Amino acid sequence: MSALLAGLTVLIIGDSHMSTPDYLITTLHDDLMSKGAVVYSFGACGVAAGDWMVKSQSPCGGAARIKDGPVEVKTGQDAVTRPFNELVKTYKPNLVVVVNGDTMASYAAPELPKTWIWQQVTRLTKGVKNNAVSCVWVGPAWGTEGGKFNKTFARAKEMSGYLSEIVAPCTYVDSLNMSKPGEWASADGQHFDLAGYKAWGTAIGNAISSPAVLQNIKK
Repeated sequence: MSALLAGLTVLIIGDSHMSTPDYLITTLHDDLMSKGAVVYSFGACGVAAGDWMVKSQSPCGGAARIKDGPVEVKTGQDAVTRPFNELVKTYKPNLVVVVNGDTMASYAAPELPKTWIWQQVTRLTKGVKNNAVSCVWVGPAWGTEGGKFNKTFARAKEMSGYLSEIVAPCTYVDSLNMSKPGEWASADGQHFDLAGYKAWGTAIGNAISSPAVLQNIKK
């Protein structure tokens, strides 16, 4: 155990990558805990960033994990987002980590819906500003092309580039720098096997604990 993040309370919220056991709700959560942070994680599959400002129903399940407890899988009506302001008030994080990119990239659509993405992102970043909390935003990883979500490397790159321009005051973490296109195995183009999620979680944890990010976190 390293003490890089000792004294930090981290709140992670995200889409499907945070809503299934063995996904980032396991690997990233564990990585940050191993670095000394106290971590609270909440995932809701299929939700856009702005959905975290209010209680929103997930169309495909969710999960929650408190500190070193187990992943609690949420289904049906229990799979909802908890409003961001309520989460911050309850857990008092020094750092919020947002994992949301793939869900809003609209891979099946002919064009990236930039106006809608901007609206979704700014709804959440306004909440971040109003709560005066430090924030890191994790963009999409490469995945593989095709699959049921019609993911393409070109769209993943376009989405990542656009997010990097609009997520302030959050620090953008570019997941595309963490692997080569197609390097992490994926059955559906978007979600990885355990090895992929372990590699991604470790890489995000290293980015968060880098001096560039740590110096911006208000303790």
